[in-house]
Amino acid sequence: MIVTALSISGLLDPQSVIAGAGVWGLAVVCAIVFVETGLLVGFFLPGDTLLFFTGVLILSGVISQPLWVVVPAIALSAALGDQLGYIIGRASGPRIFDRRDSGLFSRKSVTRTQGFFDRFGPVAVTIARFVPVVRTFAPVAAGVGKMPRHVFTMFNIVGAVLWTTGVVLLGFVLAHIPGVADFAAQYIDLVLIGIVIVSVVPILIRATIAHRSTSRAGQH
Repeated sequence: MIVTALSISGLLDPQSVIAGAGVWGLAVVCAIVFVETGLLVGFFLPGDTLLFFTGVLILSGVISQPLWVVVPAIALSAALGDQLGYIIGRASGPRIFDRRDSGLFSRKSVTRTQGFFDRFGPVAVTIARFVPVVRTFAPVAAGVGKMPRHVFTMFNIVGAVLWTTGVVLLGFVLAHIPGVADFAAQYIDLVLIGIVIVSVVPILIRATIAHRSTSRAGQH
């Protein structure tokens, strides 16, 4: 029990995980990202902070591969993870979301994810990348909901590229500024939520205005 607890606490320390993996650092990052987005048990993994510290450790030389290798490798792992989650959802159907709460499964997380899809539609697959926990359940929910595979794949790839590129580059750039990287790492979830709000709110405003204009035109 103690060994397990120590292992989990170590896994939740992204900087130690990457540094401890040595030359296999990038492979470990890719594996964790794949599990977080591809398997329901991966929702507790620190995807955002992991990518952030990946950017930081590229600059410091702990990760020897250059940015142009690291970003595509992680984006591919993230995209493949989501595709696996989608396949699980398609194969398991609604019954996978009918399970009772357990240590690794929460109805609250499922409800939050379903609300995400109700609000944003297919683009939720992309937006969910930036929201912890939701990004784990989103591909499964898309599969359960029978979202067309080509539609899911398109938004999945876009989300994987934006998330990976944005967070890794954020860490890489801020690592040049002493003290700023540590502060950003501590509040990475809030930073990413802010990015999503800034990106999505204008789209929602335009969509609302267009919807109201269409409704008014239909009334005349």
